[in-house]
Amino acid sequence: MEPLIQLTGVTKIYPMGDQVVNALAGVDLTIMPNEYVAIMGPSGSGKSTMMNIIGCLDTPTDGEYILHGQRVSDMTDNQLAAIRNKEVGFVFQTFNLIPRVSCLQNVELPLIYSGMRRSARRIKAEQTLDDVGLGDRMDHKPNELSGGQRQRVAVARALVNDPSLILADEPTGNLDTKTGDEILLLFEGLYRRGNTILVVTHEEVIARHARRIVRLRDGLIEVDERVANPKLADIQLD
Repeated sequence: MEPLIQLTGVTKIYPMGDQVVNALAGVDLTIMPNEYVAIMGPSGSGKSTMMNIIGCLDTPTDGEYILHGQRVSDMTDNQLAAIRNKEVGFVFQTFNLIPRVSCLQNVELPLIYSGMRRSARRIKAEQTLDDVGLGDRMDHKPNELSGGQRQRVAVARALVNDPSLILADEPTGNLDTKTGDEILLLFEGLYRRGNTILVVTHEEVIARHARRIVRLRDGLIEVDERVANPKLADIQLD
């Protein structure tokens, strides 16, 4: 089985006036399909830069990045946008939903970009919302939902294109503990169904739901460890 994500000697340098910042300083990382990985690190460690590169929102200054067998390190902006829509489903702390349209229309958005016909994308979006427990909220607008429900809409939008990777950036950051636990339970179910999940977080308790934790410091991987007793691992899902 080939890796889903392969970073080899990846660096990212940002010019800051007459100085440069080495956000990533030569990172090697391999993630296989159906892994559940948490990326951690203090402010300035490089975790946001790594997330942006893995999510095809940015490109390395040097080194190679292969996603699902495709070399994306040197892609143009248009090529990156296309692979981003096809291969990566994003879940953000702030949900990033369009407030003026319904949940169903929010979830349909990636399918519009991919060129799917209206009737087919409607069926696909409805099924995905049903999968995350929001089959009865499809016609509601985001401001008519709770925070947890809005994050479920965001998860449905991330899933609707059947991406290779779900990339979640502080996905429970704007939620209370109980609601955050419900979203993590949803992630657990997705992982058990075969999805690959990458969570960027500064919270140890969130990272402990993953099966592997990668810790960054000063643009390098300081620790890459397996989680001995992941939270939720022993629960029974319906």
